[in-house]
Amino acid sequence: MSEYIIGLTGGVASGKSTVEACFRALGVAVADADAAARDALAAGSEGLAEVVAAFGSEVLGPDGLLDRAAMRRRVFADPEARQQLEAIVHPRVRAALAEACHSAQGPYAVASIPLLAEGGGRTAYPWLARVLVVDVPEAVQLARLLRRDGIDEALARAMIEAQATRQQRLAIADDVLVNHGALEALDAQVAALDRLYRSFTRAGAASAATMEPGRA
Repeated sequence: MSEYIIGLTGGVASGKSTVEACFRALGVAVADADAAARDALAAGSEGLAEVVAAFGSEVLGPDGLLDRAAMRRRVFADPEARQQLEAIVHPRVRAALAEACHSAQGPYAVASIPLLAEGGGRTAYPWLARVLVVDVPEAVQLARLLRRDGIDEALARAMIEAQATRQQRLAIADDVLVNHGALEALDAQVAALDRLYRSFTRAGAASAATMEPGRA
């Protein structure tokens, strides 16, 4: 059971998935909010039924599954629609992440939450021990997003602007991982953070032991 949980966040195309992979390579359990969101809107789910009730059957593809590309275009063009979708998805994601992290093996677990700043921060996730922000300049985000998704610049900028600002993310950070360099540098940064978090869990365990009845 992992009681020490790190919230991992960052803007779109900041490299969160790569950071997740680095933590996993070190044997750390990672619960991913994007995966939890996909599960929340899976075929036959209550979440998908709520989305169809809110937005109409046109959000479904011919296979009856959510047309995620169409839904993404819609919510990035309409802030009210985005808030409506988030009200359906976010509570389900929070519950799934908490369950996955608390049941994970190891001294600590990571909850990867791209929309942590937008979704209420520590108020919405009071069980996070620390928040790690993957930080890149907006120009780097834009270049990576254009290359990764093959979209036009207008949509890429809309996706960036729909999220919290860089300053808002940094305001909730306990730790910041700057990810605009080589992969080798990223590996080293994550390894250093892993050592830090393991030391915190050891210190916490030692402190708890001193408070047990009968312990000096």
